[in-house]
Amino acid sequence: MPPTAKPTPNSDLEAEFPDDQSRDIGQRLRSLRTERKLTIAELAAKAGVSSGIISQIERGASSPSINTLVKIRTALGVNLWQFFEDAPNPSVEKLHFVRRKDNRPRIVAGKMHLTKELLSPSSSENLRFMILTLPPGAESEEMLSGPGDKGGYVMSGRVELTVGDEVAELSEGDSFQFKSTLPHKLENRHGVEAKVIWIINIQDKHL
Repeated sequence: MPPTAKPTPNSDLEAEFPDDQSRDIGQRLRSLRTERKLTIAELAAKAGVSSGIISQIERGASSPSINTLVKIRTALGVNLWQFFEDAPNPSVEKLHFVRRKDNRPRIVAGKMHLTKELLSPSSSENLRFMILTLPPGAESEEMLSGPGDKGGYVMSGRVELTVGDEVAELSEGDSFQFKSTLPHKLENRHGVEAKVIWIINIQDKHL
């Protein structure tokens, strides 16, 4: 008998996020979709993905890749952080220009669990900054690009920053800045966790 064919992996559904975060993403996706009075089929058509993918994400049955979330957020007209951020609670924080430590949205992605914590009080403004935590061996995958600038400061550890064809070895206290349209990635090739303050000045508020 011929061997059974192995199923082809679906590149739109990858184990990017821990299970509990996948469930939260699904709940927020469903809320954003219903707020816009879109059916699953309508959102899928706008995003260029299958209805099954939308349904699986909303049920928390599958973990989406960053690329898939970017397609969906573009169709919804929101920025990526709105999949991770709770609705503001005026009774907890009345100062719109403040982000409390205990109220930071977090993205934990990839097999190496690279973590992004949003420091900006609002995720909808042109200036956005966050803390990136890179465990040993971690690499920032699928960095979002767009018109504007990116910069940062190494709080601890050492990282390798690639911008275009150039590579910089950065240590604690080093800083950097470059055009966001250039291809770029950040890696931790060392045995100690690294933390970087990551700053983004963008013209597309949906990023």
